[in-house]
Amino acid sequence: MQIIGVRIKKAGKIYFFEPGEEELVKGDSVIVETARGLECGKVVVAPRELSAEENPESEPGLPLKKIFRKATEADLLKLEENRAGERRAFDICLQKISEHNLPMKLINVEFTFDVNKIIFFFTADGRVDFRELVRDLASIFRTRIELRQVGVRDEAKLLGGMGGCGRPLCCASFLGEFIPVSIRMAKDQNLSLNPTKISGVCGRLMCCLKYENDLYCENAPRQSVTFKPRVGSRVVMADGEGKVVAVSFSRRNATILLDTNKTVVAGWEDILPVNAEDFESTEDAAQVEEPAPKPERPERPRRTEAFNRRYNRNENPERTPHPERPTRPRGDKTRRQSSREPKK
Repeated sequence: MQIIGVRIKKAGKIYFFEPGEEELVKGDSVIVETARGLECGKVVVAPRELSAEENPESEPGLPLKKIFRKATEADLLKLEENRAGERRAFDICLQKISEHNLPMKLINVEFTFDVNKIIFFFTADGRVDFRELVRDLASIFRTRIELRQVGVRDEAKLLGGMGGCGRPLCCASFLGEFIPVSIRMAKDQNLSLNPTKISGVCGRLMCCLKYENDLYCENAPRQSVTFKPRVGSRVVMADGEGKVVAVSFSRRNATILLDTNKTVVAGWEDILPVNAEDFESTEDAAQVEEPAPKPERPERPRRTEAFNRRYNRNENPERTPHPERPTRPRGDKTRRQSSREPKK
């Protein structure tokens, strides 16, 4: 069985399909069917045989599909028309957002190939009630409308730009998926922990910290032990320097009050101590402290001879049995005479 890799966007994820009967080479434009509908993509992985260990999917949770057809000249012209329609839809959506006075920032607009759905990407600080906006857009375009809120990293990927190195952003150029980056990588590479120098245009740690991390740490001793911060210690993270106000051992994160009076929650692997002695090993913290044995009660001091002479007590007195109380025979109902005389 053969598979072929197709990329829908310029720096998007690679999806795998069956090539079908048509002969396709790397760089050809094809029409494929996805969960959003028909899409026009470009072949980035030439057809190859599928090994027994591999189990690719067209999309997560969907079985492998076949290529719908190879793109024609008419398909490419329609794709250009869709790009012009996206720019027109962007201006219309901006106008509607200002009319409804919504606290959101429009980032990008995407049309599916068959214009069965229009997707509007935006950013916002919190949740936005855009139901009225969707109704207005649906009445204008007469198709399905989807508004999708994205984060700061996705915003940089959609908008693009230039990095601090003077080159286009990696996420907008070739990175299909975001790779996890931690401040520990900057520490291992002996970089400055100043957030302004190791953060990208999105405000997060630069993706390129991952590229050479393995080379820097190839001969360095690996630290397999994560360190737990102490409450009240000073730490450094991507957002700046601050003070630890709370630590959660079950979730392995810490709540940090930054010097800018902003509170953030970060994992233990994403923070570094200002002073090394402020951190403790998680192996030591994970060990359950065994209850300390109860101290033995000290022996009571033996009474001295002076004490015994004073109170006329013997050290080992012999107990004398109590005299038996006389028993009253049954039937004797005489009342016990009171010692007090009756009143006259």
